[in-house]
Order: sequence, then structure tokens, then C-alpha cells
Amino acid sequence: MRNVRHGGTGILSIGSTRHLGTTWLSLRVSAAALQKEPILTFPFIRKLEQYDRLSDPERQLLEGAVVRQRAVARGEDMVREGDRPAESIFLITGFAARYNLLRNGKRQITALHVPGDFVDLHSFLVKKMDHAVMAITPCTVGMIPHETLRGISENHPHLARLLAVNIAVDAAIHRQWIVAMGRRSAREHTAHLLCELFARVQAVGLVTDDSFELPLTQAEMGDSLGLSTVHVNRVLQELRREGVITWRGETLVIKD
Repeated sequence: MRNVRHGGTGILSIGSTRHLGTTWLSLRVSAAALQKEPILTFPFIRKLEQYDRLSDPERQLLEGAVVRQRAVARGEDMVREGDRPAESIFLITGFAARYNLLRNGKRQITALHVPGDFVDLHSFLVKKMDHAVMAITPCTVGMIPHETLRGISENHPHLARLLAVNIAVDAAIHRQWIVAMGRRSAREHTAHLLCELFARVQAVGLVTDDSFELPLTQAEMGDSLGLSTVHVNRVLQELRREGVITWRGETLVIKD
């Protein structure tokens, strides 16, 4: 593990940590750095600064781009299939799930979102939504008009590139979900999902001593993994017996 200065925003610890057979980038920021960040857009700004440093004017531009914020209750759709949004939404607090419903009523979760994620940045480009996004915990979200995003894309090329990288990273995660769904065992698939979520919440400062809050039910995990609730329970019990995780309440600890 090594410490480096990151653009005056504090100490960033960068290292390679092996969890459940997968190597992830470990990112930690000092408490002093947290106090300097705008509260509203902090997780999103911190996520973007994994890709490149933001200037103070760019930070201020993002902060000013948020026209409003709102609370979303657990189970409420913040985006509905068929919508034509005029704003894009990013998560300030809480967890959300992107999903599709089949005609038989079955649900497939196609992405999980953590604080700092734009849940529908792509709606700026594709216009009509072919899926829904639901709050799986109580959430606070920020709204940025598409007109503002258009101005950023036309007049602020550095920020536009970072937003494009953000979309590219989402696409990379989706490819790994497809690989896991098609070629990994249930145990490997579950372990990969837990590692992915660990890395993503760690990147926005929400991991403490290898533990983080993961408020997913086994039914929601099943809809993410394409497994029955019974199968999810069996796999989690296996991982517990092997001593690689503990999961009490909503607190998940990755031990190996």
C-alpha cells in the first residue's frame, strides 16, 4: 500500500487488495479531505476524480448544475420504463437498482447503483428509457437538466470526457455481469458481485476496515444474480462457512 497526494484533496491510498479471488483498486481519502468537499455532489465528484483531477471551477460548475434534490422512498421508481426524462439523476445517498419486468411478472435487476452513481446519464443520449430504476433503500437524489449536460458537453470538453468515461465504466461493469451470468458458477457469481460492490463503495469512502453497509435482501440479490432466493441463501452460507465473509444485518465484512 502506498500513499500519494491527489490534487490537494487529501491523502489517497492506492493499493491492490485481494478479496474472494478478485483484485480490486483500493481508494481511501483522509477525513480532512471529506470536510472540504461540497456535501451535495461529493460522492459524484469523488468518483469522477478517480479518472482525473477536477479544477475548482469544474467542481463549482457541477455543484451549480444540480437544480434540485429529492427524497425517494424505498421501492419507489425514480425512473420508469418508457419515460422520456428531461433531467438525469445521480445518487447522493442510498442504493438503487436498474431493472426490467417480464410479462410473467418476473424481475431482472441489470445494475446496482451506489452513492455517486449517475443512474441514467445515458438518458441524455437515448431519450426513451427501456428500463426502470428503483430505490432499494430510502435515497436522496440530485437532478441535472439535460440542457445543462448539453452545455457541459459543448463548452467543457474535459468534463465531457470524464462523463464519457463514467458511461464507459458502467458499460465495463455490465460486460462483467454478462460474463458472470453466462459462465461463472453461482458461488463465483455471488463472490464477484460482492467484490464489485465493495470496490465501488470503497471508491466513494463508504468502507471501514473491510466492512460496508449492503442493504440488499436475498430476493434482490437473486434478481441480480438470476438465482432463486433459496440458492442465494445456500451460496451465502457456503461463503460464511469458508470464513471469507460475515454478514450481520446490513453490514457485510469481506474477510479474505
